[in-house]
Amino acid sequence: MRRMHPGMIIILSLMVIGIIWMLLTNPGYFIIPIAVLGVIYLLYKFPPSRFRSKPASPSRYKPAQPMQAKAKSTRKKNIPFRVIEGGKDDDNVPKYH
Repeated sequence: MRRMHPGMIIILSLMVIGIIWMLLTNPGYFIIPIAVLGVIYLLYKFPPSRFRSKPASPSRYKPAQPMQAKAKSTRKKNIPFRVIEGGKDDDNVPKYH
């Protein structure tokens, strides 16, 4: 197990002392954040019924077609290749200067 750096220990201890001091002097600062975190936790743990995912009904999806039936329905046309004649100049002058 790795040991913590002494600077990190000092920073964490000062943070804990500051949080305890704020709780003792003015606990009102922590009521709203604790309430918000509590509501988020409750909504995560017990989501409302309209947000729950419903299992998919089997009638919703139709089965896929077999590969042979799919191949028969889409036939390719047999088109031969044709050559397009290019227009190359005989004198070796480039088109763009």
